[in-house]
Amino acid sequence: MNKAVFLDRDGVLNEDNPNYVWEIEKFKILPRVPEAIRLLKEAGYILIVVTNQSGIAKGLYTEADVLKCYAYLQEVCDGAIDAHYFAPYHPKYDSESLTRKPDSLMIEKAIAKYNLSRQDSWLVGDSERDIIAAQKQQIRTIKVRTGKNETLPTQTDFWAEDLYAASQMILNL
Repeated sequence: MNKAVFLDRDGVLNEDNPNYVWEIEKFKILPRVPEAIRLLKEAGYILIVVTNQSGIAKGLYTEADVLKCYAYLQEVCDGAIDAHYFAPYHPKYDSESLTRKPDSLMIEKAIAKYNLSRQDSWLVGDSERDIIAAQKQQIRTIKVRTGKNETLPTQTDFWAEDLYAASQMILNL
């Protein structure tokens, strides 16, 4: 079985913005993200982005815009990310979807596709819904402070300042 690190996008890989991020010129990759990605990849982790993109349902941007941001992220990270799953839904604009976090269908699909070991995998997120989605699949969690910085009492396994610090935890545990 393989091991993976699931990565939320906004607030973990790039700067979060309450008004959404879909334009390359506003898609600011956080400091040390490429280095963290490289270290995790070199350690044998499959790297999988799992992100809610409700701006699509709201008509703010398109799936093509999301894919452009992903392509840019891949370029900056030397193509090290193995998969990119996104949920283009929002319950106020279209039907409910089990892919949208805090549900865990994006994670479940990746587990099946990549033959992943839950006990050897991690999720790094910045919100309670990221953590809940991973916990539904019995995956260890690290919540970073670079994103929403929610004050909710999230029951995460670990806390880290950013993805780089989270990668150091993963590599040393």
